[in-house]
Amino acid sequence: MNAAAGRHADVDLQVQLGRLALKNPILVASGTFGYAREMAGLVDLSCLGGILPKTITLEPRLGNRPWRTVETSCGLLNSIGLDNDGIECFIEKHLSYLRELDTAIVVSLAGRTVDEFVTLAQRLESAGGVDAIELNISCPNVSGGVDFGTDASLCQQVVERVRQGCDLPILAKLTPNVTNIAEIARGAEAGGADAISCINTLLGMAVDWRGRRPLLGNVVGGLSGPAIKPVALRCVHQVAAAVSIPVVGIGGIATLDDVMEFLVAGASAVQIGTANYYDPTVSQRLVRDLPAALGEIGAGSIREVVGTLRLPH
Repeated sequence: MNAAAGRHADVDLQVQLGRLALKNPILVASGTFGYAREMAGLVDLSCLGGILPKTITLEPRLGNRPWRTVETSCGLLNSIGLDNDGIECFIEKHLSYLRELDTAIVVSLAGRTVDEFVTLAQRLESAGGVDAIELNISCPNVSGGVDFGTDASLCQQVVERVRQGCDLPILAKLTPNVTNIAEIARGAEAGGADAISCINTLLGMAVDWRGRRPLLGNVVGGLSGPAIKPVALRCVHQVAAAVSIPVVGIGGIATLDDVMEFLVAGASAVQIGTANYYDPTVSQRLVRDLPAALGEIGAGSIREVVGTLRLPH
């Protein structure tokens, strides 16, 4: 242990997201960390607060046509289309590895219907080894699912049905592509969500003007990375003020300052996404350095910082 770590060894990094307990607030976002096995040679997975493998669906999906990703000046456009091998393959090939890791495993689920979400949740619960589920009701790259994230009553319905159908803690992942995200968050809370994850990507596109064609095969995709951080901060602040359940911040988080800004704005935990692509060990460093940042402002725990933004009178 280095001297800095020793000075802050008594800082409490534990976080409670409803029924889900985390050793610290640093998680890695779905779709940016593979199934964790791919990152094991680079990152001490046991130091993370939680891992979200790539989103899974009931049946296998091939995803969208290429191009699927386009770099922007301040981020990344992706239009993967939830490419995955389906729930049964996930359970057979990946879950046994994930359940042995010394960190929380939160599985991201996407369904075309409410019944599909319920079936996915029940199948995962019966398989065992999952600490929580995140309902991806907000992916902008596929048809169907995004509707649940843009209507408060539909959002409430899907969360409520999943909550009735399984006992796993539920995170509802919301889209910023709405007029009033606080209203959608209240729907998720009313449905019984343990926490709100916000935000998913912003809808965007890229164009080859010489060829007069869109660069993404799906024409539009989801923008992530540093460009969306101000929007994500705004959404976290608004949602935290609108609900009484915890909020998980996502969007452009890459530095310790980013993490602290989201905590102060109202997030109880954060997910690292796009930064994993260009800096695979970033999540590990954030966990290591977080106690010093808390100590800098005299905080002995995460709880003392969450939602402490001082608004102008």
